[in-house]
Amino acid sequence: MTLPAETLAAIADELAAAERDRTTVPLLTARHPGMTVEDAYAVQGEWRRRGVAAGRRLVGHKIGLTSKVMQVATGIDEPDYGTIFADMVYEDGAVIEHGRFSNVRIEVELAFRLAEPLEGPDVSLEDVLAATEHVVPALEILSSRIALEGRTIVDTISDNAAMGAMVVGGAHVRPDEVDLPWVAAVLRRNGTVEESGVAGAVLDHPARGVAWLANKLAQHGDRLEAGELVLAGSFTRPMWVHPGDTVLADYRDLGTITCQLT
Repeated sequence: MTLPAETLAAIADELAAAERDRTTVPLLTARHPGMTVEDAYAVQGEWRRRGVAAGRRLVGHKIGLTSKVMQVATGIDEPDYGTIFADMVYEDGAVIEHGRFSNVRIEVELAFRLAEPLEGPDVSLEDVLAATEHVVPALEILSSRIALEGRTIVDTISDNAAMGAMVVGGAHVRPDEVDLPWVAAVLRRNGTVEESGVAGAVLDHPARGVAWLANKLAQHGDRLEAGELVLAGSFTRPMWVHPGDTVLADYRDLGTITCQLT
């Protein structure tokens, strides 16, 4: 890390206030030009620690920027990860307050429910499949508390990888029951098709994103635990949503997921 501990704590304070007040803050990298990826994960770690201390329950992790379409959309060329707390998880059909979030967009993903822990540094795709209890369709609601224009991966990581919430579908399948890279979805907003994609866009196989995460967490002295839910990364571009929008993702054989933003 290059920034002093008091500066990292002050950034965590600023981002916590932005989440609480539903506002955005200027780019961190513009104000702290020497800030590194490790600084950003330290900020995120402090934000997570405070959440747990306040009674929030950690239930999983998200992986971001695992597909070329997402990297092009954001101008960022490597994956990142963030924390999922229980109060971020909604069921299919949920009515969700749009105003809880900032710069609100939705992505189409698969989520992996782990039956066994995964600990790097040498976790493989096969290890992920063996440790997975089931895979389920999911939507991720992005919430960026940092200005979007000009952001880097350092800004995004500090902001908990722009994690706002997720909506979990009802179709649970074992990883050997479906050809995961060929799971496809069509995303509609208010009945109009806006995006589509296949899960193989995520590092050629969505389980490869989970392996990346387990190995990255090992660098930070952490691991994936049994029971955790892991969002493997989007295989569509982020779709902007506005108050009153109804969103539906059709995964064909894996059913549909819908939510309304009020």
